[in-house]
Formats: sequence, structure tokens, C-alpha cells
Amino acid sequence: MKYEMSRVVRTVTDILVVPIIIFGIYLIIHGHLTPGGGFQGGAVIASSTALLVIAYGSFGKHKKDLSSLESLGLTLFILLALIGMGSTMFYNYISGTGGLFGGTLPSLGINPGYINTGGTITLMNLMVGLEVSAALSLIIWMMSKRSGMMEPEETISPSEEVEK
Repeated sequence: MKYEMSRVVRTVTDILVVPIIIFGIYLIIHGHLTPGGGFQGGAVIASSTALLVIAYGSFGKHKKDLSSLESLGLTLFILLALIGMGSTMFYNYISGTGGLFGGTLPSLGINPGYINTGGTITLMNLMVGLEVSAALSLIIWMMSKRSGMMEPEETISPSEEVEK
């Protein structure tokens, strides 16, 4: 049996999914400045997957895509950790170099809140967010499939209807 919610629920889902994903990305990117980070942002992004599965009753056949994204996030995270091995694992080799993620920090005091001062921390948050959102979405997908929410709707032919 295929589950599908009412038109109101589906419309509200269509409206809310994009802001939920944007908020998750915000949490991931600002993780080095404010509470949040890769895990929290990834969980928020995965909640949009749960909302889609509940509202529409299916998520398609994306198991391989989600598994690939999860593996990519984990591989890139480990690669970023190993690149800094000249000094120490997880060394923040980008911070203070200038550029997109290497903004300079004041010599004394706290970070004034500039987004580009995180160095590899921001990149690692992005990779953790990618891995967590894909893993939790995969879990949601598998649970909904196992519960029968994603089975195709049974159709009854007119001849079978007459027999009943």
C-alpha cells in the first residue's frame, strides 16, 4: 500500500523543504563560529528527507546515490585530516593564508565572526555534513522501505473488481 498525505501536507512540505536545507547548510558553514557544525547541519538536512518521505510516501531509488555521497564525505574528511600530517593530523594548514577559507585572524582576542577564518575546520564541517546527511537520509529511506511506505500502490483491474 502506498501512503500519501493530503494536498495541504504536500504543499507545506514543498514550501518547507528548501528553507530546512538552507538552514542545515547555514549550520554547517557557520559551525566554527556559532553552535552547530557538520553533524547538526547534516541532521537538519536529513530531516527534510524524512519530511519528503512522510508527505509523498516515497523517496525514489536513491540508495546507491546516498551511499556514494556518504562514502565521498567520509573519504574527503579523512583526506583533509591526512593532508596536514606534515605537522600533526587535522592541522589547520589553510587558516591565515588568505583566500576563500584562509582569512587572517587578529593576533589577540576572539574571532570577530568572519566566515572565511575557519581554514580546514570549515571544509571538515562540510564533509561531515555531507556524510551525516547522506547516512541519515539512507537510514530514513531504508526504514520507510522496510515499513512498506514505499511499496507501489496496488491496482485492481476491472475484471477483479467485478469478481469481488
